[in-house]
Formats: sequence, structure tokens, C-alpha cells
Amino acid sequence: MNTKDNIVLIGMPGAGKSTVGVVLAKCLGYHFLDSDLVIQEETGRLLHEIISEEGLDGFLQVENDVNSRIEAKHCVIATGGSVIYGKEAMEHLKQIGTVVYLQLSCEEINRRLGDLKQRGVALKDGQTLEELYAERVPLYEKYADVILFCEGKRIRQIVSDLSAHFAM
Repeated sequence: MNTKDNIVLIGMPGAGKSTVGVVLAKCLGYHFLDSDLVIQEETGRLLHEIISEEGLDGFLQVENDVNSRIEAKHCVIATGGSVIYGKEAMEHLKQIGTVVYLQLSCEEINRRLGDLKQRGVALKDGQTLEELYAERVPLYEKYADVILFCEGKRIRQIVSDLSAHFAM
């Protein structure tokens, strides 16, 4: 199934990928898939449990494997923030969809996030959110087909911008 009629949302944790994804799918008449939930379903564990039991590298392997096998059609796919570390996953997602980077400032991400460990954010030991942000932004930009600046925008505006972009 090599259809490219999916919309793949990437970005930092807290950027709104899942929230925007659900509303965008409703507006466009698409299905919705949250790849973090697929990982949890396949492994029978929460993301932070996988990280604590298998370490960051183990989690990233699981995430890459699961995302590289997603089969979807006419779907909005919300990915985990660390999906961009998986080369196979990103190549697959770009084959089956248009990749949209929901871009926010590090300050806004920091404001939105609560407990990073509880949330299952893939941080290296001692790594700060600012360091993680600096490491990931070039990867988000590398893989994105579309970059949408979301700073100061409400969900409704982001969905409206994306709906206009993907309207047939």
C-alpha cells in the first residue's frame, strides 16, 4: 500500500500533534492514528515504561520498528516527538504521506509540558529540554514537506491552516 494520501504530523512533545490530528481528521473526513498509542498497544506498556525498562535506545528501536510498519490510507497520523531519530520510520512515513512539522518555540514547548519523564519524552540522561529542542529541530526541518508555524495560534487556526493546505 504505497498511497501518499496521508498527513503525518511531526514536532516536539507538546506541539499539539495528537490534538490537531484528531480535529484535522474530522474536518477532512480522514481517519486518525496516534503512533504512540500503536506502540503502547503492540508492546502492552506505556511509553515511559518502555524507556525505563529498555533504555532510550531500546525505546527508539521499538518506535522506529512500529512506525516503519504503519499501513494507513486517508489518515492523519500523529507521531511521537522522537520519531525523527528513526531513519526507516521517516522514509516509510514520507512514502505514505505528506509530513507536516508543527513548529513552536522552545519556550512555548516548555510552558506546555509537565513532567517530561511521566510523559514519555525521550531524553538522554542529564539532557535539558533546550538541548533536546536544539538537537531535534534540524531533523524535523529535514523530513518536513510542510512547516507550519504554530506560535500563538489556537487549535482551530492551525486546523484551518492545514485544511486549506490539504483541501482538494
